[in-house]
Amino acid sequence: MGSGDSAQLTFVPAPAQEGAATEVRCAGSWTVHGLPPLERELDSLAWPGAGELVIDGSAIATLDTSGAWLLHRTIAALERQGRSVRLQGLRPEFGALLQLIASREVLGEMPAAAAPGRLARLGAYAWSGVMGSLRYLSFVGETFVGLLRALGHPRRIRWRVIFHNVQVAGVDALPITGLLSFLMGIVIAYQGADQLEQFGANIFVVDLVALAMLRELSPLMTAIIIAGRSGSAYTAQIGTMKVTEEIDALRTIGVTPQELLVLPKMLALMIVLPLLTVYTDITGVLGGMVMAQSKLGISFEAFIDRLDEAIQLSSYWTGLIKAPVFAMIIALVGCYRGFSVTGSAESVGTQTTASVVQSIFLVIVTDAVFSIVFNFLDL
Repeated sequence: MGSGDSAQLTFVPAPAQEGAATEVRCAGSWTVHGLPPLERELDSLAWPGAGELVIDGSAIATLDTSGAWLLHRTIAALERQGRSVRLQGLRPEFGALLQLIASREVLGEMPAAAAPGRLARLGAYAWSGVMGSLRYLSFVGETFVGLLRALGHPRRIRWRVIFHNVQVAGVDALPITGLLSFLMGIVIAYQGADQLEQFGANIFVVDLVALAMLRELSPLMTAIIIAGRSGSAYTAQIGTMKVTEEIDALRTIGVTPQELLVLPKMLALMIVLPLLTVYTDITGVLGGMVMAQSKLGISFEAFIDRLDEAIQLSSYWTGLIKAPVFAMIIALVGCYRGFSVTGSAESVGTQTTASVVQSIFLVIVTDAVFSIVFNFLDL
């Protein structure tokens, strides 16, 4: 290599006798600025295959961390190939830097733990699920203990917070729930109209729309919308309070977080969701009426007359009774996920996503359980 401040490597020929050491002299500035060409030269160098190799660093003028790392890497590679390498002539401060690099390298090369097998991963996943379920049940238990305590002392119920949540989760949700329910009624009537028209059973589109909306779709669709709209908001709100340590501040002043944050949300949703379900029942049937008139020529008067015959009071109540249960699930899952935030903005997003997914999953599972029970009771 060239002279000056650039890094240099020079081979000193070994004496003729067998087993004599070969000397390599390092000189110049071994710093990050000259590292790429020096690294390429070291990689392409034909090292002697036998005898001791002596690396003389007495002529190294400057050595930084990058140069020390390259020198250590070269020596370690030669030793792994079975060659005997001896370093001499290095300044004390350069030697200390090289020793520091070597100690860090040893720590970095510690063998990594073997990846767990499939059975171990399955066990860890199952254990995590069991512990998560136990934590959730503990949270639900604490919430209901707080509810019983509040019912025993009605003055402890925070009505202003409940009414605020009714406004946010209920009144503000009227446009989106009404629109989607109206469109759902149109879709059901449209899909059923073609099939019923083939058999001359046009009027039975009323039964199809009314029973589908009142028994199943209105409570289920409303709960899914509220889970994505309000359940996620509960998780984000409580999670942000967890990150900013407001939850700890509440506990410090003697306020139970369940009493202030969870109970008002749960009670508000249990009030709101049945009312929204009735509202979506009406808008869904209205959408079916519009489509039945335009597609099958069924007038509003005929639709309403058939509606009185098509549905029974039990059909109405089987849909409405699901709403408070769905509301409880959405509120508890949303708040629990908020309390599960670990202290970062990323965790807030992760728990919010988990809140929506788990709420919708549990709502659908609960709806399936209701269907099985209603079938068993012949409702």
